[in-house]
Amino acid sequence: MPEFIHLHNHSHYSLLDGAATIDGLVEAAVEQKMPSVALTDHGVMFGAVEFYKTAKKNGIKPIIGCEVYIVVSGTRRDKEVNAKSMAQGEGRGIYNHLVLLAKNLTGYKNLVKLCTLGHTEGFYYKPRIDLELLRKYSEGLVAMSACPIGVVSAHLVKKDYDHAREVARTFKDIFADDFYLEIQNHSLDVEATILQGMPLLSKELGIKLVATNDVHYI
Repeated sequence: MPEFIHLHNHSHYSLLDGAATIDGLVEAAVEQKMPSVALTDHGVMFGAVEFYKTAKKNGIKPIIGCEVYIVVSGTRRDKEVNAKSMAQGEGRGIYNHLVLLAKNLTGYKNLVKLCTLGHTEGFYYKPRIDLELLRKYSEGLVAMSACPIGVVSAHLVKKDYDHAREVARTFKDIFADDFYLEIQNHSLDVEATILQGMPLLSKELGIKLVATNDVHYI
């Protein structure tokens, strides 16, 4: 079996969402004989230093990342509520998910900048960034299209292939070969159209696929 590295992982620093500890994540990588593992908490980098030190101590290459909240159709300063969520009594701002991984020191600094600006300029329910910030601070970063509410996947879930293609092109323009279309299979109904549509987009647009598991617990 080809070597597999987990690139989409949430720890308890993904507040009210992740259950994995940093120690647990690294220990699991060691047990599975994986040479590397990523940390991509939701909207924050609270665990980055602890993760880096723990991984290095255990001979694991740490990949520091973040699953950011991004406003694609609009700006980080927009304060619009998702009407569907309001109807369900949940009410939240409009955003999608995007996974960012630092390739080098420049990427790490840009990731820190994006997370900071998400909190100081874009916070509305979540710490949000937008395409303006992403274009400015994309150097040194790898981007993946994330989960069913990701930047591309959300449109495939709605069976809007044309919109999904348009957004995928936008991110390809920003990241070039460092943008990947993410596919996941957790046996969820919502993933069916994504698993059908992503390979088609990959072939049509020449964007590579990456398989991940949206890890929230060990």
